Amino acid sequence: MTPSTPTKVSYLASCLCHLGLVLLGAILIAKSTSAGTREQALQIHNRVAGVPPTEAVLLQMAAFLDQGNKVQAVQLAMNNEAFYSVTLKNMVTPWTNRDQTVFAPLNDYTATVIGLVRDNDDFRKVLYDDVVYVGNPSLGLPAYSTTNNNHYQAMDDQNIGLKDNLVRQTQSSLNGLPSDATAGVITSRAAAKAFFIAGTNRAMFRFTLINHLCRDMEQVHDITRVPDFIRQDVSRSPGGDSRVFLNSCIGCHSGMDPMAKAFAYYDYKFDSVNDPDAVNGSIHYNAAGMTDPITGIRVEKKYLQNSTTFPYGYVTANDDWQNYWRQGMNSNLGWSADLPGKGSGAKTMGMELAYSKAFASCQVQKVFKQVCLRNPGNAADRSMIDTIVADFANSGYNLKQVFIDTADYCKGQ
Repeated sequence: MTPSTPTKVSYLASCLCHLGLVLLGAILIAKSTSAGTREQALQIHNRVAGVPPTEAVLLQMAAFLDQGNKVQAVQLAMNNEAFYSVTLKNMVTPWTNRDQTVFAPLNDYTATVIGLVRDNDDFRKVLYDDVVYVGNPSLGLPAYSTTNNNHYQAMDDQNIGLKDNLVRQTQSSLNGLPSDATAGVITSRAAAKAFFIAGTNRAMFRFTLINHLCRDMEQVHDITRVPDFIRQDVSRSPGGDSRVFLNSCIGCHSGMDPMAKAFAYYDYKFDSVNDPDAVNGSIHYNAAGMTDPITGIRVEKKYLQNSTTFPYGYVTANDDWQNYWRQGMNSNLGWSADLPGKGSGAKTMGMELAYSKAFASCQVQKVFKQVCLRNPGNAADRSMIDTIVADFANSGYNLKQVFIDTADYCKGQ
């Protein structure tokens, strides 16, 4: 999607403003051997909210820091509307599209992430709960639609603040999915449009790993896993050489295919003739008793396509999934011992991912980069990441706690 000029201008303006504030903070800190609490407060507000604080807020934040109260100091910065409409929105928007661009309109995926953060909820729900955030009905917006993004586009166009104007709803009450078929942002319209469209639904699994476990397929490549769930559409001898499959293809597909089975009943449906860009499509789910008109069974046809590539490959019959990465090198992703490592459908698979240590660590890394303007690098950074991950868990997975700890770490000395 090509971003509109106002969207581009708005984002570029916020970036330039943020850069200017960062430089101003650096200049103030550089004037002395060590930063005072006023300078630290300015740095925290600039990094967390992306806009300058008022004099009153700056003094109040500095007073909290003088008292050793980092929590209330950072909370003041997070009370600013810009924390939601700029910082969080710019951090989350790239997760919602394949191009991973920030130049995309507000949508139900982004709004739901922001809403969960605002409400201090368990952030792991982002991958499995029956939840979606919409604009307050009192705003007179176009109604939430399963076939377009007009509701959220109107919020963008009218510059409606997200801090006070998002309302929590259940997906099942708005998009027609059974509650047990909802899976947080995985089953949002925006995610379906980006990752369930066409293809084989492997894209949804891959981008969920990228966005929420900070791993692409190369980082989880393991050729030692059993290949019994690899589908028929994967050649066992690409280019006539079976070594390519045994040393390359199997490394991703042996773990991905048994997990991506969880999406076997999902698709993104659109009118390919009159709407070739799929602007007005919607998420589709074959509920119990429904069958795909092509396959004659509940499984979407995309799971059975190209069956002649390797006829002896796995034939998907249901949405049962299994996590083969609980053994081998990917056991270091920290899978929860309280979960069985297998199940049916997107909700339980989303929970499997969300309850991993890699999920918690990924959220911390993303916030660290957002607030500290760099990736964690040295030993001190890595040690602090571990500390923040522990605090994140102890807070009930409240993402605001991650912003509090990270902003305090990067406030300057």
